[in-house]
Amino acid sequence: MEKPEMPRGNFDDGFNTLICQEELHNGDHISYPYSNLGNQQVPTFSFTSWRQCRPAAVILVVLAVVLLIVDIGLGVHYNRLTDTHLASDKTQQVRDNNKTAIEILKKQLKTELNRQKKTKWELDHQTRSKANNLAQIDKIKKDIASMKSHLPMIRNGCRHCPPGWILMNSMCYYFSFLESAGLKTWQKAREYCKLHKGDLAIINNQDKVNATVSVLINKQDPSKVSSGFWIGLSDMKEEGAWKWVDETILTEGYWKDGEPNDTNNEDCAAVYPVENFFQAWNDARCENAKKWICEKAPLLN
Repeated sequence: MEKPEMPRGNFDDGFNTLICQEELHNGDHISYPYSNLGNQQVPTFSFTSWRQCRPAAVILVVLAVVLLIVDIGLGVHYNRLTDTHLASDKTQQVRDNNKTAIEILKKQLKTELNRQKKTKWELDHQTRSKANNLAQIDKIKKDIASMKSHLPMIRNGCRHCPPGWILMNSMCYYFSFLESAGLKTWQKAREYCKLHKGDLAIINNQDKVNATVSVLINKQDPSKVSSGFWIGLSDMKEEGAWKWVDETILTEGYWKDGEPNDTNNEDCAAVYPVENFFQAWNDARCENAKKWICEKAPLLN
């Protein structure tokens, strides 16, 4: 009579999983002897295969632990890299913001400079316009002064000046422009004027100094008369008391800035061809050689 075959359940399968794969590959035969347990047969097994597989299991456990440690370490390193990357991103963002702010400020500065440049152009234009207007006013004043100078001649009959003399402000003036006239000291220039029935010019008001300087500028190259022209003004008799040759005291001067400074006994005055006739005079040593201006009354016909 055949023994009934025992059904195989999960119990048998569970133990089969413990069999080392290496032994299966080697073709070892695993047997399951039976033993009687009452009326049932229970398979028996041997622990020899399990003992042989323990080193492999230990290695797998160690590898699992190592992998776990490596995984944790990589996670920490990744977190640090993430924090560093975030910090770098923040720094870069700050730099970008600063760069943008600087560019905005540069544009604003450029705009402001352009606005100021246009304002300066407008100011320069207005300054030139003012200078032109002042020049026109001066020309009108000169024309008026010239017409006034002819009024006495019209009232008193025809008057004239000798050849080489200029009628101006109802008086005749001689300017030693000619090279043949040479240069003279203040005293020699005065003797020349007296020899021609006159004296060194008395330029004691604004109209006279303006007209005199205009003649110097228009009739002579200013670069050739840088030494100036003697006029009838000095303080030789009393230091600091400037008087005209007719003994009248100077009331209004047209000196250059800082003059007269009486350096090295500069006791005589000279006039220069400068655009600003309010600063046309300078004091000089009377012994210096210069050009000169004479003045005398016009002749009646």
